[in-house]
Amino acid sequence: MELQRQLWLLLLVMLTSTAAWAAPQIEIDEGPVDLTDFRIAYHVDDSEVLTYEQVRHLPFAEIDNKASLGTDAKVTWFKLVLTNATGVEQRLFVHLPHAYHVQSVEFYEERGGTLLRRERLDLNDSPVSDLMYRGTAVYPFTLSADQPTVFYLRSHSYSHQWFGIEVLDEYASRHTLVSVNFDIALMVGMLLALVFYNGLLYFATSRKENIFYSLYLISGLLWIALSYGLIANVFDVYGSHVFRLNISLITMPIFLLLFMMAIFETGKIYPAEHRWLQALIVLLVGNLGWGIYDIAAALKPASSLAALMMVVTFSVSISLYRKGNPLAKYFLIGHSFFVAFNIIAVLFYKGIIPVSYLSFHGVGIGIVLEALTLAFIISYRIRILENIRSSQEELKKQASTDPLTKLHNRRFFFSEADYLLDIAKSNQTPMSLLALDIDHFKTVNDTHGHACGDQVIIALARLLREHSREKDLIARFGGEEFVLLLPGVELVDAQRCAERVRTAAETLEVRSDTDKTVRITVSIGVAEISIGHEPIEAALGRADRALYVAKHSGRNRVSTDRPTLDTLQAV
Repeated sequence: MELQRQLWLLLLVMLTSTAAWAAPQIEIDEGPVDLTDFRIAYHVDDSEVLTYEQVRHLPFAEIDNKASLGTDAKVTWFKLVLTNATGVEQRLFVHLPHAYHVQSVEFYEERGGTLLRRERLDLNDSPVSDLMYRGTAVYPFTLSADQPTVFYLRSHSYSHQWFGIEVLDEYASRHTLVSVNFDIALMVGMLLALVFYNGLLYFATSRKENIFYSLYLISGLLWIALSYGLIANVFDVYGSHVFRLNISLITMPIFLLLFMMAIFETGKIYPAEHRWLQALIVLLVGNLGWGIYDIAAALKPASSLAALMMVVTFSVSISLYRKGNPLAKYFLIGHSFFVAFNIIAVLFYKGIIPVSYLSFHGVGIGIVLEALTLAFIISYRIRILENIRSSQEELKKQASTDPLTKLHNRRFFFSEADYLLDIAKSNQTPMSLLALDIDHFKTVNDTHGHACGDQVIIALARLLREHSREKDLIARFGGEEFVLLLPGVELVDAQRCAERVRTAAETLEVRSDTDKTVRITVSIGVAEISIGHEPIEAALGRADRALYVAKHSGRNRVSTDRPTLDTLQAV
């Protein structure tokens, strides 16, 4: 029985040894060596404690040299078999371009069943091993001319096991190490530009959605720079303290939800959608707290939370669109890009689909496209607010403007005149008033019609603008009566101004509907405001009295009212 048991054990070892050698053999031929697309073998170590001696007798399964195994393959062994068809030894390099995101990597070089060399790269060590260069693990070796060289690589990831293995000669290795991922740098640069632009918008508008959008952008660019190796490449930093920056993957959706609540004003207008967004934020904040304590553990449900977030945000967006929100359709477009590319990325990270440019860069592309759409939404909302503000200003202008002459009306005159009077009091500067009335205006209407009378009033309003300064306040008080407020003008200069207006009005000609020439004259009352002693209403009353005198003195003349001591005391 003992002999039989030993024979079965020997057979099992032989079978497992044969299985262990089932890894595809990669033949190195003459010419440049730049192997970036080939098949290797892998074995997931669920126990996370297997040794090299144990693993080399276990079965391996085939896989592409660039792939993802998801979160259930935290410790994985990879097997690479190289044979030399050139007949001479070659100096080659094994590259692990994504080594920056793992805890540790171990290299075992074997030939003829003998372990030639072992290297361990712990990314938490300081200083990091010479095998690490700007995020890429580089293992140099000599490929024998007569025997295959077998590599066992143990990859211990923090959460998701996604990897890449390349075999290069010296020239290709150097070229790869000094190259820069321009696509990733472009993504980060675009997001940085949007952060700067949005910061300027915040200082201009002080709206909280700009803050949330900026924080969303910062989280997104931080995650892109971290996950795609830009931080490792530029700053040459790795390890658990850098891996903690993956918390940006949790903060990013939180800030996006806060942005939605602010830009759509869900708290005020859409209470049902607001509660859904709040509930999702609570889950994400809980995951964020977990991430602060243990980021690797918090990232495991991140894909599921991301899927839940996509469903909720998409549903809320559709609901807002159906309720007529003008921004919802644009958010749906941008969020559709985000959702589509993130679904591809999630499937890749879970090991469901193979690696490709889109699957590997899915999250980054989705973030950038959505960020650009959100920037458009902010700009579009600013345009909407500006249109509303312009409409309000137009309504204010209409409320303060005489529709016929486009001069200010009585209501605006008194509010603005009080303001100008306060300035005159503060600066101790003079101010005068002109009260003007068209002579025999009723006769113009009765003889030539009200349409002609309107043309006379419009022509006189144009004349008043031509003979006044930009800072003068001109208003139509109704009918044929006009008032001019002249800041900084004393009584003598006000009389001269009134005389110029009166003389110009004598030369005014208006054509009636019957092609007759209509001429007019005006009477003007002048009063200088006693600054600090009387309000606008009192001074205007004195100007009206002077106008009354001009009317009853023959019209087409200027009359002046000077305040008496009794008048000022009464005021």
